[in-house]
This record gives sequence, structure tokens and C-alpha cells, in this order.
Amino acid sequence: MQLSREQMLIAYRQMKVIREFEERLHNEIQKGEIAGFTHLYSGQEAVAVGVCEHLTDGDFIISTHRGHGHCIAKGCDVKGMMREIYGSSEGLCKGKGGSMHIADVDKGMLGANGIVGAGAPIAVGAAISAQLDGDGRVAIAFSGDGACNQGTTFEAMNMAVVLKAPCIFLFENNHYSEHTGVDYAVGTAGDIASRAEAFGMKVWRGNGCDFFAVFEVMREVLEYVRAGHGPAAVELDTERFFGHFEGDPQRYRGPGELDRLRATRDCLEAFRTSVTEAKLLKGAELDQIDFEVGRLIDEAVDEARAAPRPTAADVLTDIYISY
Repeated sequence: MQLSREQMLIAYRQMKVIREFEERLHNEIQKGEIAGFTHLYSGQEAVAVGVCEHLTDGDFIISTHRGHGHCIAKGCDVKGMMREIYGSSEGLCKGKGGSMHIADVDKGMLGANGIVGAGAPIAVGAAISAQLDGDGRVAIAFSGDGACNQGTTFEAMNMAVVLKAPCIFLFENNHYSEHTGVDYAVGTAGDIASRAEAFGMKVWRGNGCDFFAVFEVMREVLEYVRAGHGPAAVELDTERFFGHFEGDPQRYRGPGELDRLRATRDCLEAFRTSVTEAKLLKGAELDQIDFEVGRLIDEAVDEARAAPRPTAADVLTDIYISY
């Protein structure tokens, strides 16, 4: 499927925003200004953007502890996210969510989640609500190779098949569940998609380091699910460029592994090479986006540092929702 120039520029910008957001956080965390655990998404940008460029605000996504990329790709405000991570009362969740629990229901982002495998049941619930409305919306549960071993995920996949819910189980296989290799931890020889097939749903596989491959796979998947055929699963092979969490010594990595991944499986570099060699976009256009995104992230950090923090009185607000 050929994308327009405008679509390609938007996609590159989204991926670049995620990359710069995460790389900047990597540096800022070392200064001790950000509390709590942070799990960075650098390297996996093609997945989040390749998926979410097909979605509307009415479609739902549920994310993981490694959720910044999904939030940005779904349209969450970057400055509001940075404020949230810095603990400001002006953050998307008023400083109470932090890195692992960012949400923006207006954008269809039902929340990042610090519990591995917890997103799948939530996605099924959201999918059932969309099914009852009958307006073609879908719910997508992002998860990784660790979540594929969780009972919550198995139960959610079974329920989705039984109810023919418009739910997509999207597994980002970055080869490590925290610190454990996928070939060791996943009994089906590291093949996650085959597990979903066992529940009776159709599955797709793709290269998660290639934006265009992800975009095309998701076009097919979404056409299938929106047409009322029930749930589907997708396994995308990708890489993460940082540790499981910030501060992870990564002793489980092989010699030179990270350098090799950045040199050979960088989705932004692959995108840039693909579109410039095919003369679809000019390098100068992408350079301009790089400059604009750098300025945006600088502003986001400066404003987050200066933004107000929650007060003691804020502890008792927004605890319950009044329906």
C-alpha cells in the first residue's frame, strides 16, 4: 500500500518524537530529577507508529510498562506526558501516574500498565463495548514476549475468540522478557504467534523494525477485525536499545550486541534510507523534522521542570470516578 508524502512525513515525525523523547529521558534520569522506574521504548518505534497510524481516537489501545511510544503514537500530548513523568500536577494524569501509568481516555489510550499481561483482559472488555456499539471500533492490547506467558493473556484470548470480540493481541517480541531470552522462556521455540493460533484466531507475523512492513500487516489485520471476523493476533519482531529499566546493567547481552542492533536494526535509519533512495522524500525534509522535534523535546523538558508539583491536598482528589 503506497502512502502519500504527507503520511510518510507524519510517520517519520512520530517515530522521531518517540526516539528523542526516550533518548532525552535516558539522559535526564541520570540527573535524579525523575522518580520511579522508567522503561524506554527506543528501537521499537516502527511498531507503535505503524499500528497507530491506522487508528482513530475512537479505537482503544492498552499499553505496557514500556508505554511512552504507544502513548505518543496514539496522539497523547508530548508536553503533558513529560510533565507527568516529572511528577507535575499539570501532567496528563496530574502527576499521579508517572512513567508506567500514563493514560488519556479522550485519545483512546486506556493506560500503560505496570503489571505484565494485565492489558489483555482490559482490551477484551473495551472490544466488547465497541462490539455492542457496532461502529467498527477495535481494541488493541500491546504486550511483549513476557506477557505471552501470563494466564491473564491466555484467558483473554480465549474469551475474545468465544465472543468474537474485535480485539487485537499485538506481541512486540524484543527477544527479552526483562532479562531472560525468548528462546528460553517461551516454550514454542520462541514463536509467540502460534500460541494465539491454538486458541482459534487468525495470526500475522511481521518485521517490527520496518515501518512499512508493520503498516501493511496492520492494514490487513484491521480490515479483518473491523469486518466482524473476531479477534486476531500479531507478532512483530523488534529490538529495544536500552535495558529492561533505566539502570539495568544488561549483563545478559552478548558482546557488541547493542552496537550491532543500532547499526543494523534501527527503524528510523531504515525508514530514512528507504524513502530517500526511492526518492519519495528528501533528506533535507527529514533533517528539518529532526530539528523541529529536538526543539519540541527541549521545550517539553524545560516546561516540565518548571511546572507545579501536586500539593498535599491533591492526595485525596481523583481517587474515585462519579458516574
